[in-house]
Amino acid sequence: MANKEIKTSIEISASPESIWKILTDFENYENWNPFITKISGEQRKGGKLKAVIGGMKFKPLVLKYDENEEIRWLGILFLKGLFDGEHSFQIIDNKNGTCTFLQEEKFNGILVGLFGKKLNTDTKTGFEQMNLKLKELAEKSNY
Repeated sequence: MANKEIKTSIEISASPESIWKILTDFENYENWNPFITKISGEQRKGGKLKAVIGGMKFKPLVLKYDENEEIRWLGILFLKGLFDGEHSFQIIDNKNGTCTFLQEEKFNGILVGLFGKKLNTDTKTGFEQMNLKLKELAEKSNY
């Protein structure tokens, strides 16, 4: 079984609460998020989501939901073990008026090796583009 991990981060001049408000406003993802273009569902540990991520449809299960700190979910493509991804958003308060936003995903499954190149390019670029848009929104005072 193949494994792959992608990690990105960005510093945002905003409070954890401001960033969290944007991350949990699922209804507006299609208006700003270039990577996760649709998402809906139960925002709680054990909740089920529906998402369009990088053009693919997933129904992830929420593994962790800690307000103003972290959202983590597990998405499975078709059947468990083919192409699974544990995705997380983490907000780290730097205690100086900024936060570090971490977005990462751990992939595993039989098909991960086949998608390795695409994950290194398209998926990582999608994370980075989302991070930049989140920063832009969070740093605006009117969100």
